[in-house]
Amino acid sequence: MVELDNLTVSYRQHPALHHISGRFARGSLTAVIGPNGSGKSTLLKSIMGLLRPAGGQVTVQAPRERIAYLAQLTEIDRSFPLSVVDCVLLGCWSEVGAWGRISTELRQRVATAISRVGLAGFEQRTVGSLSSGQLQRVLFARLMVQDADLILLDEPFNAMDSRTTAALLALIHQWHAEGRTVVAVLHDDEQVRTHFPQAVLLARELVAWGDTAQVLTPDHLHRARMLAEAWDDHADICHTDEATSARPAGGHRAPERVITP
Repeated sequence: MVELDNLTVSYRQHPALHHISGRFARGSLTAVIGPNGSGKSTLLKSIMGLLRPAGGQVTVQAPRERIAYLAQLTEIDRSFPLSVVDCVLLGCWSEVGAWGRISTELRQRVATAISRVGLAGFEQRTVGSLSSGQLQRVLFARLMVQDADLILLDEPFNAMDSRTTAALLALIHQWHAEGRTVVAVLHDDEQVRTHFPQAVLLARELVAWGDTAQVLTPDHLHRARMLAEAWDDHADICHTDEATSARPAGGHRAPERVITP
C-alpha cells in the first residue's frame, strides 16, 4: 500500500526523518513508535502528502480520496462552531464534494457511525463543548463514514481514558479485519505489543521495522533512545556519501536526487 524509498524530510535544512526505506503491506496493522521528536508524526504527514520530501520518495497505491488522516487533537481548532453531525458529515466529502447533496443513505451512515462510537444524542452539540475523549470518538466516526483504504492515525489514544481507548481499539481491529491498511503513531509499548502485529521504530532514522516482537527488543529500544539523545540539531549538515557510509549522530543533508512527493 505504501512504499518509502530513502525518504528524508527536513525542517529548516535539518532532517526530521533521515533516509527511511520500507513498505506498509496492504491490509497491515502497524504501530509507529519512538522517542519524542523521532519523526513519527512527520512520517504520517509525508505519506498523506502534507510535507514535501527533501529527498527520496513516498509511493502510495491508493487515490487521495481513499486515504484518511487523523491528526493529533492539539492540531484541531475546537473553537470553530461545528456540530458533531456536521463534523462527521465531512467524511462524505470524497463522495459529494462541496456542492453535492447529502443523500438519505449517507445521513443514515453518519447516524450509524455516531451511534457506534457511543455518541447518539450528541448530534447537535458543538465540537468545542466535548471532552477530548468525546471529540476523538467523533473523529473516529468521521473516519468510519469516509470508508478509506488507508487510515493514518497520529496519537489516537493520547489523554484518552481506558474505556474510550478500548472502544477505539475495537474499531481499529475491525478495520484491520476488513482488509484496510492502518498505520498509527503510538507511545504505549505494551499497547503496541498487544494490539499491533507490525511495528516501525524510529529515532529520526529507522531503527527496526517488522514483526512487533522482533522490533520491540531491549536492544532496539536502547538504540532508539541513544540515537534520540545523541542527535544535535545544530550540527553541520552532512553530504549523501557521508550519510551512507559513516553517518554521524548530528544533522544530515538529504540526498541529491529528484523529488517525487
